[in-house]
Amino acid sequence: MVRIGVLALQGAFAAHAEKFVALGVDVVEVRRPEHLTDLDGLVLPGGESTTMSNLLVSSGLARPLAEAIASGLAVFGTCAGMILLSTDILDGRDDQISFSAIDATVRRNAYGRQVDSFECDLSVTSLDSPFHAIFIRAPAIEELGSGVEVLASWNDAPVLIRSGRIMAASFHPELTADTRIHRLFLDLVESQLAVR
Repeated sequence: MVRIGVLALQGAFAAHAEKFVALGVDVVEVRRPEHLTDLDGLVLPGGESTTMSNLLVSSGLARPLAEAIASGLAVFGTCAGMILLSTDILDGRDDQISFSAIDATVRRNAYGRQVDSFECDLSVTSLDSPFHAIFIRAPAIEELGSGVEVLASWNDAPVLIRSGRIMAASFHPELTADTRIHRLFLDLVESQLAVR
């Protein structure tokens, strides 16, 4: 059985775990370095990216997680998780963690404050009908490297991207009843396992 970890330090980790359980996946809530053992993939959930950075350091997870990502662990970052995976963070703190796992420049909270949250239907590559997306204090992708594939855009800006074993979303797919975005990540994980 595929084993997916969900970083469970802060943010909407429980909702992500529920989606993978619904897909028949073994889920591990990752709170300490030893929880990274034997994972096939990992989700970095939404939340507050500077708080998550601080918690990664205080939990002792920052370095082992960076090493796991560098060693090829498949990772899906949503909202704050996407910020942590990006190569460049605009409007972030100087001490904010960036795993530089996907060649993207993102701007924190670019879509506005909590009161500016919104929902929209997205056309997503390989999905046969629109995905209803929820944006909450969402980061914007301002620049992408040449190896990054855009899976969905909103107002001509990318909001769902993939590069190799890394996937990232500006929105919160875990807050809907729809499991198709999580299925896309699971497909990515399973394809990586097939070539091992």
